[in-house]
Amino acid sequence: MASMLDGCTPWPEEFVDRYWSVGLWRGNTLDNLLRGWALQYGPRTALVHGDTRLTYAALNRRVDRRAAGFRLRGLRPGQRVVVQLPNVPECVVTVFALMRAGAVPVFCPLAHPASGVAELVRVTQAVGYVAASDHPFFDHTALAADIAARWPFLRRVFTLEAPGDASPYGGLTTDPSGCQYSPLSSVDAAPEPALAQSADQVAFFLLSDRGTERPPLVPRTHDDFACQALAAAGLVALTEDDVCLVVPPAETPFALGSPGIVGTLSAGGTVVLAGTADPAECLPVAERERVTVMSVPAEVARVWLDTHATVPADLGSLRLVQLDGAPADRATAERVAAAWGCRPQQVFGMAEGVLLLTRPTDPDGTALGTHGRPLSSDDQIRIVDADGANVPDGEPGELLARGPSIPRGYYREPERNARSFTADGWFRTGRLARRTAEGDLEVTGHLPGRDAEETHT
Repeated sequence: MASMLDGCTPWPEEFVDRYWSVGLWRGNTLDNLLRGWALQYGPRTALVHGDTRLTYAALNRRVDRRAAGFRLRGLRPGQRVVVQLPNVPECVVTVFALMRAGAVPVFCPLAHPASGVAELVRVTQAVGYVAASDHPFFDHTALAADIAARWPFLRRVFTLEAPGDASPYGGLTTDPSGCQYSPLSSVDAAPEPALAQSADQVAFFLLSDRGTERPPLVPRTHDDFACQALAAAGLVALTEDDVCLVVPPAETPFALGSPGIVGTLSAGGTVVLAGTADPAECLPVAERERVTVMSVPAEVARVWLDTHATVPADLGSLRLVQLDGAPADRATAERVAAAWGCRPQQVFGMAEGVLLLTRPTDPDGTALGTHGRPLSSDDQIRIVDADGANVPDGEPGELLARGPSIPRGYYREPERNARSFTADGWFRTGRLARRTAEGDLEVTGHLPGRDAEETHT
């Protein structure tokens, strides 16, 4: 097994052997999986956003050409690139293209502050930064120039421009520090032979929600994320007839792989990317595209339900609405079932790979009032007290987890890892939970004091 990226903690060999032997890890990179899906589902619609529709074959071709373009611009395997893009097809194309070029995307929320972007570049020593030219929160080109002047590793900035807009740079330009700027649309070249890549390497980094001043980065490998997304797609029985609405932000594990974008593509379904969470936009889109599965935070679903009467939309195609959040929102789940005539599914997930879901066949008490069970049969869960001892069923305690999609440490965070992971690999989630007598889990909130500790590290 090749070693992981420097600064990451690998799984112990005994667990690697276990996950391989039971078929949870299959040794295929995410970008190579896309190649296979393009062959299998070529003419079917893969992505929809507004008037844009991309087939699987077209998506894969764009990824191929952009990957070659990135390599032509000097990106090399293992180098990190911060990606801060809205919920548009170019985000999906860019992320898969970076992985295909061997680079490592670092997902950055669109609303992340300028200081946070600079910190991501510094911590990862990112050589590239991809962002929209009309960023709503700050002037990203000025930010990039400032970062490039301070740290010499940032040398490539790619800008997503509004359709039809001319490049404000007239193409490729270079600032006084030597950093190059170019429109993302210009990153295009004839496809090259596929790189030999290992699925146990880091596919991308996700930003944890633990800590507000300097959230840690979670390394997700091709093997572990494919395991999660494909298993989630199987759990909700996705098929090529499904149409899944993905509400921003796209960089969350919920939107990416629970089953989200990756899981839907694995089944040959159609991903509909919503530009905002505004019900005036999303509900008509759900009607027009005959959406069958919606993945939304519970608080967003409540707003949609409250405004559904004033935003008329026929949602009769829906069969499942995933509600992300903790604690489990029974009242909203009941309203979803009554108003939209479909099955609600409670979900709790973290960037660190923890994923709990109710099952479509669960009785109402479980489906409405709990987060169900872990995704994988190889996910291990403990509920412990302050001394680390297991608590009885029904009693609250901290949720600890380890499994095939739960990394063993944050990126370049040895002190934080010592607090957040036990010596034998259990991830301390910092969340309070309890286990019911039937074995289902309820995540009820944050562990007092843990988030404060994480915030000030």
